[in-house]
Amino acid sequence: MSTPHISTEDSAASPILLEIEPSANNTNEATQNNNEQQPDTVDEDDESPYAPKKRKRTSKVWDDFKEVTLPDGTIKAECIYCKHRLTINKTGVTSHFLRHLKGCMRKQISDKGQKNISVTTTIVESETVNAVQNFKYDHGKIREILSHMIIVHELPFLFSEYEMFNLLMRTATPYYQKISRATMKKDCTTSYEIEKKKVMESLKDVNRVSVTTDLWKSDQKVSYMVVTCHYVDSSWNLQKRNLNFLDVPPPHNGVSICDVLNKCLVEWEIENKVWSITVDNASYNDVAVRMLKDKLSYKNNLPLGGKLFHVRCCAHILNLLVQDGLSEIQDIIFNVRESVKHIAASETRVNIFSEISKQLKLSSKKLVLDCCTRWNATFCMVSAALEFKDVFPRYAARDATYTFLPSEEDWKKLLNEASADEGSFIVEMVNKMKTKFDKYWGDSNLLISIATVLDPRNKMKLIEWCFPEIYSVGDTIEHISMVRETLHMLCNEYVEAHKTSVDSSNVQSETQRESSIGRSNLNGRGRGKVRA
Repeated sequence: MSTPHISTEDSAASPILLEIEPSANNTNEATQNNNEQQPDTVDEDDESPYAPKKRKRTSKVWDDFKEVTLPDGTIKAECIYCKHRLTINKTGVTSHFLRHLKGCMRKQISDKGQKNISVTTTIVESETVNAVQNFKYDHGKIREILSHMIIVHELPFLFSEYEMFNLLMRTATPYYQKISRATMKKDCTTSYEIEKKKVMESLKDVNRVSVTTDLWKSDQKVSYMVVTCHYVDSSWNLQKRNLNFLDVPPPHNGVSICDVLNKCLVEWEIENKVWSITVDNASYNDVAVRMLKDKLSYKNNLPLGGKLFHVRCCAHILNLLVQDGLSEIQDIIFNVRESVKHIAASETRVNIFSEISKQLKLSSKKLVLDCCTRWNATFCMVSAALEFKDVFPRYAARDATYTFLPSEEDWKKLLNEASADEGSFIVEMVNKMKTKFDKYWGDSNLLISIATVLDPRNKMKLIEWCFPEIYSVGDTIEHISMVRETLHMLCNEYVEAHKTSVDSSNVQSETQRESSIGRSNLNGRGRGKVRA
């Protein structure tokens, strides 16, 4: 994704949360004998991305020497113990440094003296001491962990410059060096790139992935889209990774959404591995998925010809069903919502409402304001308001500006205590919800049916029992036959894919074997000529 974001594992993870593997220590464990003859070299692959960019010395003698520049510009190596200065050989040979250290009395005294020690305990809170070990300050490691902390806890880059944070770190260790916000921004980007490489490496071993995406607006009216990848790893564990979280400029139509999705799939090199994509029921998503399906079909064959490619979000469909049902009592919902807004807008009103609640000896719960686009939030708001239904009339008598008082009949409807004549609204609610259900789920949901059959506890038995309860006799036979045929087609596709992979691996092995035999023959003839 475009914004630095480390995947939370589920690191199934989520939405985060983070499983971080500390980078390995970059110290080269070369032996002393090798140091005597081997010149210093630079190994960029082992260099920490958080350490300052400088030439790396592999000889361990540089732990006891430092470079100093004399007034005449000459660079020499100075012993950190006795301050004796030696010439730095251009070839990188360090044997004369080792000879000096063997006879340096100050170094020998230092080695026999007291070292810094640190006490390590378990990560979980415990008083048990695991080990006592020598302490060595690693500023690169500090920068790495601090960048992870800023990303996980969504802290500002300026956090590394906070006065009290720096005081805390200097109290923990006197070796701590202050980190600027510019450096911290760079480290956070580096951490993201490292985690991105890890995810890309794990995706290389995956044959199929499923993608989910959603689009929404922030309080600043900026539209954001998140793209999440779901797959099963080599250990048969379900994994989830957030690939992209980025702002999408208008217009928000099917073409622009398709372009953003396709760019994300290509960037992560999974455009040929997509099994399905799950979106909500917005009209632009239908256009985007159809265009993306056409693009991917040109490059590779989608499973079952793309029958399972477009998946509609079940949670969004359920929300639409309930919202259609609640539209039958939208006037009551409106009054309850505005009542909560009116009381919560002033601390004085909240105190008056609370005082009345105490007089009636009601619960100490508070009113809840819902998000009007989420049915479960509306349910919580109404449930909380019902507990205070006797408070609202008494509050209205004390506040002349309050004009949203629900009537007694409204409360009865919310409590489902209406009379037979008044209860007809329930029938209308059910009819509206049934109409919306048939629009999306009237026909057999092929993907859910296949998932049900693949569950070893169910297989075809649940389908054969459930479909006659839902559909007519003719439709039942048709839907069961369609599920069975689709499963056979899907199995055949996997068999053909397996044969292709086995054949390609056999051809590659045979090619390597022939190449190896050829090289052996050439080497044999070459040795024969030398002997002649």
